[in-house]
Amino acid sequence: MHDRLAYCTNVHPGRDLQETRAALEQYACAVKERYSPQHPMAVGLWLSAQTSRELLEERRELDEFGAWLEEAGLVPCTMNGFPYGDFHQEVVKHQVYRPAWWESARADYTCRLAEILDHLLPPRVTGTISTLPIGWPPDGEASGHWRAAAQELQRTVAFLRRLAEQRGRRIVVCLEPEPGCLLQSAQDVVAFCEEHLWSLHEPSWWREHLGVCHDICHSAVMFEDQVDAVETYRRAELPIAKVQISAAVELWLEGRPQDEAEAARDELAKFDEPRYLHQTVWRSPSGQTCFFEDLHAALTDPRGLEQSEWRTHFHVPIYLKEIGRLETTQDEIDRCLQALSKDEVLHFEVETYAWSVLPEGLREPSLADGIAREMAWAAVRLFGA
Repeated sequence: MHDRLAYCTNVHPGRDLQETRAALEQYACAVKERYSPQHPMAVGLWLSAQTSRELLEERRELDEFGAWLEEAGLVPCTMNGFPYGDFHQEVVKHQVYRPAWWESARADYTCRLAEILDHLLPPRVTGTISTLPIGWPPDGEASGHWRAAAQELQRTVAFLRRLAEQRGRRIVVCLEPEPGCLLQSAQDVVAFCEEHLWSLHEPSWWREHLGVCHDICHSAVMFEDQVDAVETYRRAELPIAKVQISAAVELWLEGRPQDEAEAARDELAKFDEPRYLHQTVWRSPSGQTCFFEDLHAALTDPRGLEQSEWRTHFHVPIYLKEIGRLETTQDEIDRCLQALSKDEVLHFEVETYAWSVLPEGLREPSLADGIAREMAWAAVRLFGA
């Protein structure tokens, strides 16, 4: 229906090619049947490192996979290159940030994804790959890690430049800021580029193949103003090549009686689950913020009820504005989309990967129903239909 709007398939398990294909057959085809039965549907493919190796070790596998995607009407316009391993194992937490960009395995993986995407996309169509914001802060001094990460990104962009020269395919790798990581905000991304990348090559060398993936949930959790973030990237001439349409959980406490505030906090505690990291930020009545790397730490801190507002990195269905006594950051989606010139963004991606760990009352009877509902909601916001 809209070839620039996809949903991210990291919501489905995919340790290897067999599991990835089975999940797409079971879920993505069902989403298409509900959301776009008459036309091809864009998907944001997530391929684990193992799956990417399998597809490139045997070219027949890649040809067959591409033919099946085409037959199924699934167009992989973008890829999520953030989770490297098993994103659905019992405990993921900090493992999702490994390997970091200062490890060569991250660049190798990203280049494999680019090669696969080049094979799967129609001729002359630009592709995007979102990736982690360098990594989770290492223990000790990080200066060496910054340099190594810059060099690995240089190697990756050089690969993408060769791909464009040899095959005519432009692919953009997109840094995705996330709370708690080395790059948490638009200002962090711009500072990294100016301090570590532009010294290796002039900015024009990078810009065709390096950009940003702006995840609206991540930005909202950091209390980052959406207009300011967009303008920060524009001033730096750093392309916002991809936007992940996502919403966080929000807890408002200001003005609530203590018993009502405690009840709302108890409802938020239902989102404290063991698989994924749920970074949480408080904002005080004076506007000061306080960061916790996981929701459990914020819930057990006795200062919590003194805050005005909590935001938690838990991707919830984007069509929800309220969840019981809680709210979501859905309004931030509208603020971001209004700030953007739609033509400057190559791909929009609905990324609610946490369906499987949502509190029971929020899950749709069918996962495909929930994702299709999200896609329809996003399409109205973006395209009016």
